[in-house]
Amino acid sequence: MTPGPLAGLRILEVGHILAGPFATMLLADLGAEVTKVEPPGGDLSRQVGDAYFASINRGKRSICLDLGTDQGQERLGELAADAHALLVNLKPSVIRRLGLTYDSLRRHNERIVCVAVTGYGLDGGDDPAFDYVIQAATGVAALTGDPDGPPTLPGYSSVDNSAALTAALGLLAQIVSGRGGQVDVALRDVMLSQLNYRASAYLNDGVEPRRLPFGAHSYYVPAQLFPTAAGHLALFITHDGFWKTFAAEAGIAGFPTMAERAERRDEVLDAVTRALSTDTAKGWEARLRPLGIPAAAVRTLPEALEATPEVVVRAGDYRLIGSPVRIAGYEPVYGPPPALGSLVVDGD
Repeated sequence: MTPGPLAGLRILEVGHILAGPFATMLLADLGAEVTKVEPPGGDLSRQVGDAYFASINRGKRSICLDLGTDQGQERLGELAADAHALLVNLKPSVIRRLGLTYDSLRRHNERIVCVAVTGYGLDGGDDPAFDYVIQAATGVAALTGDPDGPPTLPGYSSVDNSAALTAALGLLAQIVSGRGGQVDVALRDVMLSQLNYRASAYLNDGVEPRRLPFGAHSYYVPAQLFPTAAGHLALFITHDGFWKTFAAEAGIAGFPTMAERAERRDEVLDAVTRALSTDTAKGWEARLRPLGIPAAAVRTLPEALEATPEVVVRAGDYRLIGSPVRIAGYEPVYGPPPALGSLVVDGD
């Protein structure tokens, strides 16, 4: 079997709940050896539930250390001496107090990469920075939902998951550089960066973002959710070729250019809504997909999983979503989530 692209990479994780553990699990899926350093009571996500813990901790090892003690710090130093990287997500003051920065660990290993995932940066203070709080603070919540309704949050942890991907990228980038050092990833900055074109429109052209009905795109028309005879359809027309093909299938005349469709948004949306009301969302999807039109019926998660059984893998006793990174010639081995403190090292 071909080894993973990250085989031989040794990573320590001092994380809890989601962002840190998800970042290191993605690396473990690609072959890295991840040792999860847990306090005596374990990662808080163990309290949420076994399936939750498994979803972000498969394929790791666990060692139980009290980093507030001299013995715990001594063992941390031993682990750091043999590690390529450490990733931690805790409050900045706790990260520093427990010696989880590059400045603290470089005496054990000059080339170790230390990644800190915090709310506002290592120098940004300890203000609470949970996923929903960051969505509210960065404008994400204000951009989500119906314009006549309250701000809305998506049904998953978009901030933590996005920060995990960013942290994994930063960790690998610094390792590739061949130098040890500190990598600083702030949840706030990650989400502001994801508002890229929205922020650019405001910073450069003074265009303030606003919510539109059915999650409509700010420029492309029609690009949003539409009600149909049964269910809702996501339709995303981004250029005139798509429109020409869609309009022919839907029996809509006029509006040949994006500029005209953007200027006459309400008329276009009325015409599209009337046309889509003649068939179901799944019916339209079946008609439009073969024509190359970006369209999909809105599905529930169970429906989506039923339609894509190939993404489900087994890790020990758990059925989970596999790695989204597909590498030719490499098939991940998905190990089970670790029991608390299951790694036994010399001296234990």
